Amino acid sequence: MRQIDDPPSLLALARQVGLNDCTLKRGFKQVFGTTVFGYLHQYRMEQARSLLQEQQWSVTEVAHKVGYKNLCAFSTAFRKTFGVSPKAMQH
Repeated sequence: MRQIDDPPSLLALARQVGLNDCTLKRGFKQVFGTTVFGYLHQYRMEQARSLLQEQQWSVTEVAHKVGYKNLCAFSTAFRKTFGVSPKAMQH
């Protein structure tokens, strides 16, 4: 989570924790009930919502803070997760 803006690949993450990628994927899903990247996505969206509600940063800045380089992709993912646009969340 410390590398939310530039997370390691699944293979790099598996190496960091001393597992192969298949064992990591299987164990992670058993413990957390979702995939590694599903968990990361949800965490990013929660962080984005929190930052937007603080109203200290623009939507573009928030997108970059949570690891999105493409504003359109961020807006689409945010709307799909929360049912509102990132801009609407600021108000």
